[in-house]
Amino acid sequence: MQIEDKKIVVMNYTLTTDEGEVLDKSTDGRFAYLHGADNIISGLEKALTGKKTGDNLTVKVAAEDGYGMRNDEMVQVVGREMFESDAELEVGTQFHAEGPDGQPIMITIAAIDGDDITIDGNHPLAGVNLNFDVSIIDIRDASEEEIAHGHVHGPDGHQH
Repeated sequence: MQIEDKKIVVMNYTLTTDEGEVLDKSTDGRFAYLHGADNIISGLEKALTGKKTGDNLTVKVAAEDGYGMRNDEMVQVVGREMFESDAELEVGTQFHAEGPDGQPIMITIAAIDGDDITIDGNHPLAGVNLNFDVSIIDIRDASEEEIAHGHVHGPDGHQH
């Protein structure tokens, strides 16, 4: 069976930067996604299309096809009053906010200077080329429920 839309793909992977820093890995055969449902970054999904169980491949995903390029307009300084009074603010803390288009986005505190808080709405991997070493463990047809919900369900069905 080949990887194509509406297939569930189970794989192992190691994700590294161009400098060789390991960012993430799955080596237990438990990472599964629904192909064609935007469950993984587009550059990796395109590279996996047509692959088969047992295939091993290395995929280099340019930043544009991963988490996009950094956008300086997503970095801004706001006052401490924008946060709840009891919020513990530290550099690196992440929280959800509403983006300019009304969609939820993840915001990271990039710097704190007194009551001036620099926030960054870019994904932490924006602007970073991503390198995947992938082993395809299994491919199966997605169930109608998985297709309707847009993601993989566990062995006992709906689990969310």
